[in-house]
Amino acid sequence: MAALNRCLERLGQETRPASLFARVPMVRFRPERDACLCDSKLNVQKTRRKTVLSMITPFTAHETILECPQCSRRFHSEALRRLVPRCCNVAWDVLVFVGRALFEQHQNIEQVRQELFVRHVDLCASEIEYLGQKFITYLAIAHRRATPRINRAMQLSGGYILHLDATHEADAPALMTGLDSLSQFVLANGKLPSERSEYIIPFLKRLRRDYGEPIACVHDMGTGILKAVAAVFPNSRDFICHFHFLRDVGKDLIEPCYSKLRSCLRTHAATTKFSALVRQVRQQLEPHSIGAQQLAKLIQRAEPLSDMALLPLVSTYSLALWCLQGKQNGDGYGFPFDRPLLEFAQRLLILIEYLPDLVQRLPAKDRTGNRIFYKLVRQVIDVVQDPVFEPAVEELRWRCRLFDDLREKMRIALPDGDKGLNDEGSSQAMDNIKKGVGQFRRRLDTNTKFADDPLCRKVAKQIDQYGAKLFTDPIEINTPTGAATIYPQRTNNILEQFFRRQRREYRRRTGNNSMRKRLQTMLADTPLVKNLSNPDYVDILLHGNSTLEELFAEIEMNGEKCDTKSVPDTERLLPGFRPLSNLPSLPEQIVRLATTG
Repeated sequence: MAALNRCLERLGQETRPASLFARVPMVRFRPERDACLCDSKLNVQKTRRKTVLSMITPFTAHETILECPQCSRRFHSEALRRLVPRCCNVAWDVLVFVGRALFEQHQNIEQVRQELFVRHVDLCASEIEYLGQKFITYLAIAHRRATPRINRAMQLSGGYILHLDATHEADAPALMTGLDSLSQFVLANGKLPSERSEYIIPFLKRLRRDYGEPIACVHDMGTGILKAVAAVFPNSRDFICHFHFLRDVGKDLIEPCYSKLRSCLRTHAATTKFSALVRQVRQQLEPHSIGAQQLAKLIQRAEPLSDMALLPLVSTYSLALWCLQGKQNGDGYGFPFDRPLLEFAQRLLILIEYLPDLVQRLPAKDRTGNRIFYKLVRQVIDVVQDPVFEPAVEELRWRCRLFDDLREKMRIALPDGDKGLNDEGSSQAMDNIKKGVGQFRRRLDTNTKFADDPLCRKVAKQIDQYGAKLFTDPIEINTPTGAATIYPQRTNNILEQFFRRQRREYRRRTGNNSMRKRLQTMLADTPLVKNLSNPDYVDILLHGNSTLEELFAEIEMNGEKCDTKSVPDTERLLPGFRPLSNLPSLPEQIVRLATTG
């Protein structure tokens, strides 16, 4: 098989056009007409040559230019301009290849450069970057030309539901995108100085001019976007993303108390000290890694110990890891749905209950191991006995239970869910969800503890303020084929996922997690690339052309201008100890084993 693969690879190399031609081939081009528009016979004005870099093979284009002796009008070869732009030696197929590689396949510039070089197209990094910008610019021009056809297609489906969202970072401009959730078309993009209403309103007016008023709008709870939508689309239904609503409510309810716990843990440098202890004990255990690994397996299986010599070190190492692992817990929703500091704190409270039994069962001969274990004991006691710690944990517990109850009522971002930020909620009937939230709202008034709590009253106010924008009945629409029922999406995930994917691919290409510089330099219409994965959109865009190359050539021939985390040290674990850090009952099992030993 290896020999066959080598033969196929060699055959592929030998049959490339660049390998078949000893010299760069010359292709002759001349205008498709011999007479001028004024019926005068055309004369040869001049000939010229240029080397064209094409994906098929580089070639020399020999073009004859004709001129009218009467009106001095000059004529060029349309066939050549369909292959390569005017005043350029990079063919359309190279431009489209570069654009798709950069923005659809998310390759970095060096990867694209290497792929082109194999095809005997030698371009520098700056030219590849320029071609990528040119690709986006031509795509934006084509999108604007197709706007009436896109609008007609959406109207035939009964209209569109506009999802609005923006991504921004630090002082970089905000990139706002409008997308129709019914057709999945990205409709418009714009770079705004900020998400204030005075900047969003012109963007929405442009959308209204091009596509009319949407059936409904879905967006987050930003003040600017709420004002802008009300001003530009007063007759459209306006909905708040359920996930954004829950996240804002949860922050209002939980963040003040969570901040107290965070400050308490920072005061004692809990994470730093536990991590340092893990590193110290690992160094002690590495010479005895085989024995420690066997001991870890016994702990995991809750089997009796025959050798107690390493128990203090193994207990210290596994229990410190177990506490730190609490900070890694969560369902991928982010705060306030995930509360890693609360899980860390609760593990400290569980551990302190078992420490007295463990201390009594430490082998007296192992002074070094015992000294290190007492270090763990002191660190736990220092944190737990802080007067702020336990009240903060207790308050967080009941606030989190209350918030989780609202999550259950809204049937989205549920505890122990497995969809993370991609959760779009269950298919529960909206009437049932509305009924459940109503019950939750009444509970805030009838329960004395909640009714007297300022943060709970703030949550009640949020529900009252946005309740009308949270729940909707199915929308009945009229289409040319008859009446239809549509169900607006409960979340803005369709755009959130897109922006997260852009950030993830940008990080993969560059190794840089910050999008600030990218947002400053990227073209606003870059999100239009998402549409190229939609066959319906591509059919509308091409409008009779067979490829993007043909479409871009037609645009140019019509005279339209183209302006152009490192891994923490505590995650390098000794063999056999990773499963221990996930055991809920680790302290209890270590006490039981120490007792049997």
